[in-house]
Amino acid sequence: MELRAAAADDIDAIRSVAHESLIASYGHAVDEALLEAAVDEWYDPADLAADIDDAETVCPVAVVDGTVVGFAESYIVGRRERVGEIDWLHVHPDHRGSGIGSALLAHVEAELRSADVDRIEARVLVANEAGTAFYEAEGYELIGERTVDIGDETFDELAYRKQISRLTGISDGTVETETGETVYVAFDEVERGSRAPFYVAYSDPDRERRYGYFCGNCEGTNIAIDTMDRMECGDCGNRRKPSRWDAAY
Repeated sequence: MELRAAAADDIDAIRSVAHESLIASYGHAVDEALLEAAVDEWYDPADLAADIDDAETVCPVAVVDGTVVGFAESYIVGRRERVGEIDWLHVHPDHRGSGIGSALLAHVEAELRSADVDRIEARVLVANEAGTAFYEAEGYELIGERTVDIGDETFDELAYRKQISRLTGISDGTVETETGETVYVAFDEVERGSRAPFYVAYSDPDRERRYGYFCGNCEGTNIAIDTMDRMECGDCGNRRKPSRWDAAY
């Protein structure tokens, strides 16, 4: 199996994989005619060509014996944090269970990490039980549910998130301080800093005892906070400005 960037010559194969994947994942819950219409709308050839040429879009394909059997597409959204949105991840049903989906996801995650995203988000219809199980097995956290309209029908959709640590040597949020204490960094509880985010740190893994803050710039816990909620790392000078209501006085 080969992973490579999608090319314009792959568009027909991508559309075919999308069609077969959607039928396999949702055929039991969504009318096939509606799915075929969705492929025409969501995977319009001109739109796919534009996405493939867009330097801000990550669009890898998985190739087996010269045939495209899977693809993914993601892009970066600039919100309060930089968020990598996974728009699509499809594997042809004949090649599921062989690790292709995990390989595509790992490729996308690596590209998004290199683009300095703070977290990655993905959405799956509730009807796609294999899809929801896939993201949960890959370490994604369920963060919400909403309804979406496809054609004239309404479906429930689940939102998943994986918080990204760009810090060296930290994978599970467990950090040892200079004094030998173990703290647990909550990468989903973040404050913007001048050089890098500040993350809330706890003294216990259940997040019941607040420790303080963890500096995303130097990976230190020497954080001072004044009465106006200014925050500054004593090791590297990373700073957070006063809260907006404080700054008004």
